[in-house]
Amino acid sequence: MIGRLKGELLEKHPPQLVIDVNGVGYEVDASMNTFYQLPEVGRRITLFTHMVVREDAQLLYGFYERTERTLFRTLIKVNGVGPKLALTILSGISVNEFVLSVQHQDTAALVRLPGVGKKTAERLIVEMQDKVKDFVFNDADEFTLTDGFSGSTPAVLTDSRAEAESALVALGYKPVQATKSIAQAEKAMPGASSEELIRAALKSMVQG
Repeated sequence: MIGRLKGELLEKHPPQLVIDVNGVGYEVDASMNTFYQLPEVGRRITLFTHMVVREDAQLLYGFYERTERTLFRTLIKVNGVGPKLALTILSGISVNEFVLSVQHQDTAALVRLPGVGKKTAERLIVEMQDKVKDFVFNDADEFTLTDGFSGSTPAVLTDSRAEAESALVALGYKPVQATKSIAQAEKAMPGASSEELIRAALKSMVQG
């Protein structure tokens, strides 16, 4: 199993990135909370990873914080929640926000995430109640990445809007919904990078 990668960030096309580790390029799927933390292409980074081995593929999922990876691993143990849905959940809500939603049994906050219906939200709350007690936050804002940017400002891509729409579709949002939300974000933030557009779109959709 590959539990950590340290190397040069070669590419980042949300929600995927490529890391060069001693000449080997590793393709990694990352949550948007992790993408918000990444420096510009060409810088060295360290990610905590989780590897999924299937008959037809070997997939790597990367996380900037160890706690986010821990929650990912806990989520995929819930019946009906696979790696893709877990990554979508962690893209639309921070670790801290998810824990609070489960503790407060806030199904409304969870069903706003793509792929999470009422039954899935209820299952998450029931199965995660005891498990989220292991998540201790020394700083209330430490894992609230969806509300404030931390890290270097990402480079603006040539076609930020198209890349942002593609990222939302890859995360499970419907194409029409992705196009509408990104258009609204772009109107409010002309010249924004794809990551900034995705952040704004996800925030607007999750908050309803």
